[in-house]
Amino acid sequence: MSMAKLVGKAQTVLGAIDAANLGITLPHEHCLIDMSLWFMEPSTATGKLVAHQPLSYENLWFVRYHPYSNRDNIQLLDEQEAIDELSYFKRAGGSTLVDMTNTGLGRDPLALARISRATGLNIIMGSGYYVRQIGATGTKPTEETVTEEIVRDITVGVGDTGIRAGMIGEIGTEWPLEEIDKMAVCAAAHAQKETGAPINIHPGHSPTCPLEIIESLDKAGADISRVVMSHMESRIPGYENHDTRIRLAKTGCYIEYDTFSFEGWMPENCRMVLSEDNPVKADLPNDAARINEIMALVEEGFLNQILISQDHCFKSRLCRYGGPGYAHILNNVVPLMRQKGITEEQIHTILVENPKRLLSFV
Repeated sequence: MSMAKLVGKAQTVLGAIDAANLGITLPHEHCLIDMSLWFMEPSTATGKLVAHQPLSYENLWFVRYHPYSNRDNIQLLDEQEAIDELSYFKRAGGSTLVDMTNTGLGRDPLALARISRATGLNIIMGSGYYVRQIGATGTKPTEETVTEEIVRDITVGVGDTGIRAGMIGEIGTEWPLEEIDKMAVCAAAHAQKETGAPINIHPGHSPTCPLEIIESLDKAGADISRVVMSHMESRIPGYENHDTRIRLAKTGCYIEYDTFSFEGWMPENCRMVLSEDNPVKADLPNDAARINEIMALVEEGFLNQILISQDHCFKSRLCRYGGPGYAHILNNVVPLMRQKGITEEQIHTILVENPKRLLSFV
């Protein structure tokens, strides 16, 4: 496939479209995903019982506070359920979403194509590895082989499906960064240079990690203005880290607040946000606090680098189970943004213009 044909277009699972037609976009979601690797077995008898039950209103009291400790909760495998849930976003005015489920997490290109047709939504598929999945494959990929695989996903298609990815990511890393993390990041940079695709990074749990990754990407020749740094609310959290967020924004990357509606605290295995001299707890803010941080970035001149999404990957966050669903940002967050003084033009920039610019191949 000639990459020149993609310039100015976004690549969906049903083919390339003019980026101007993307409309309101959720840049970081999961339609289908298997997060079994994150399952955390409870230690109590009651917890062990609930851990292996189907999610229901009878056990939501437990699951909402222990989302990784119910196997059913961390598996979105039902195609019809995905269609039903995503239809709420479509009816609320949404047009496009980026599905960040990549290799090792149950990525299903054919299912995404069917979901796209059934809902009328543009779906853009991710490519590459979430780093801990590389080891789970039992292979020993190299920087070259990972680069080749990503490029093939974008230019030819995933496997023999002919369905092409339109995003490199989410590329997951741990912290401290190890050689396997750096390899995945550099492979993403090389694939970007070959294809012109955008990159999304899932940084490890440290305020210093995003800046370290940007440095590695820059050295590998990536276009930093086409890199998204995910999960700002849990990686560089709170007022005390405002200066670090500004430093990151000054690199030119996109700053993504992508767990809207997910509040409280991170599970113990990833809750500590560490720096060498200042350990900090990685608690999750509520949506009002997220908006406050976004407004502070806008005041500093970084409006054109802000993205927002919900990263839905738990059943308990779907409407069917009493959660906010995929339309949460449109139904609840946007009205709150207006109340807090964010203008319609700024909201349009965040929901439409910034994703359009990001997702356009160059």
